[in-house]
Amino acid sequence: MTEHRHHHPAHPAREPDTGDLVMALARRVRRSYAEALGQWHVTPSQSRALKVLSSRADGMRPSVLADELRIAPRSATEVADALEERGWIRRAADPTDRRATTLTLTDDGRDLVARIEDVRREASERVLDVLTPAQRRTLHEIVAVVVGEDQ
Repeated sequence: MTEHRHHHPAHPAREPDTGDLVMALARRVRRSYAEALGQWHVTPSQSRALKVLSSRADGMRPSVLADELRIAPRSATEVADALEERGWIRRAADPTDRRATTLTLTDDGRDLVARIEDVRREASERVLDVLTPAQRRTLHEIVAVVVGEDQ
């Protein structure tokens, strides 16, 4: 008796689908970025926190940072502790509620955010160097449609 199965047999040489390729590209860019961050001994989560804090000149409470990063408040506090220790952020009393604190970037923190942004761009460029300018434009157009213009 022959059984008909509706799943695909495992083929080691299976052609990766588009989703696999997108994930592989994202991993490659992240790896290149993480290596570049290594020169400042900044973790990707610390880098994200610095970027979020740079978007608010008046600072933000640690709970807001946690929400923005989609991490637990305790984890946001640990990230903030490490950034403060390095002199990249400062804690101050919230002007609207003295019991609360706000986190703001220091001048060194702002400089670091600018340098990290350059490094992030360069890391992506290195990964995409294999593309011709026309392929790069096409990729940009396609990805912009998929992720939406709000990114």
